[in-house]
Amino acid sequence: MHRITRTNEFAFDISTTRFDEEYSPSSTSRGTTNFANLARGENRQQNLRNTLSMIDHRFNDLAHWDNPSRDRYAVEIEIVSVDLRFAANGEDAVIPLIEILDVRILDTLSNVRIDGIVGNNFSSYIRDYDFSVLLPEHNANASRSSIPSDFGELHGKLFKHFLDSDVYQERFSQPPVICISVSSTKTYRRLENQHPILGAEYRQDELSLTDRYFEKMGLQVRYFMPRGAVAPLAFYFRGDLLNDYSSLALIGLVSTMEAFQKIYRPEIYNANSAAGQIYRPSLENRDYSVTQIAYDREERSQLALTQGKFMEEHFVKPHQSVLEQWAATHCL
Repeated sequence: MHRITRTNEFAFDISTTRFDEEYSPSSTSRGTTNFANLARGENRQQNLRNTLSMIDHRFNDLAHWDNPSRDRYAVEIEIVSVDLRFAANGEDAVIPLIEILDVRILDTLSNVRIDGIVGNNFSSYIRDYDFSVLLPEHNANASRSSIPSDFGELHGKLFKHFLDSDVYQERFSQPPVICISVSSTKTYRRLENQHPILGAEYRQDELSLTDRYFEKMGLQVRYFMPRGAVAPLAFYFRGDLLNDYSSLALIGLVSTMEAFQKIYRPEIYNANSAAGQIYRPSLENRDYSVTQIAYDREERSQLALTQGKFMEEHFVKPHQSVLEQWAATHCL
């Protein structure tokens, strides 16, 4: 780790934590991180055990070739925490930036570990600030609902700076892929395109606010519904999603994030009927099955605001001039 000497120099530190049934969020972990939510309360260990079991079962269901007993593979997950370092008042300032997941696949037949995809889930303190603090305050002072002209630009520049950094490129061989829920405000239409792992492709008529936010991070989006799923997932990526990653890596991404979405958004991803040719996701759907995993969505919403305020107080406002100076020299 080198010392930051210039006010316009930003650097990153990476730390990792194993996500298994013994996982416990650290005091510095982002509280709204979805997997941290699962690891609290009296049922925390059973929550984690059930989640990991869901991931493994889905992986083996999709990786069915040369796998007659559907138990050949095990998914191993690490939480990747990224801190941002920069000079402030002559000293190094450190602020938590994002958390993503790094997936590896254990082939129990050959006892070989295979690299999966980094990214998967995406948690960001600055995104909490943008969506839970900045956007509501902007609309409270506007005559009609709108989006700030520079909404997501700082976040996007920092994310791209991280991907282009030595610390990322030395640690990870490929760009990340983020996989999240489709938007409940948009309509999706199934295309003829079928991928052997990702399944049926869908398309929407216009980008959602989340899509545009990820676009500023340098990521494009495609929507696919894998075999056996009931709703499409949104995949955000650089490069060529369908050809840059191996089949097992894509299965690791799908099995991990589909399991989380069944827990977080059961109305959409654990619905009792599958999406049709034209699909409008709805959190008002009542025809769905619940998992045996406790997840507190209300707590997550409250923490998003709390952590957005934390970012405003400790990063955005006190270092505004430094951020503006750095952002002015970096293009989206």
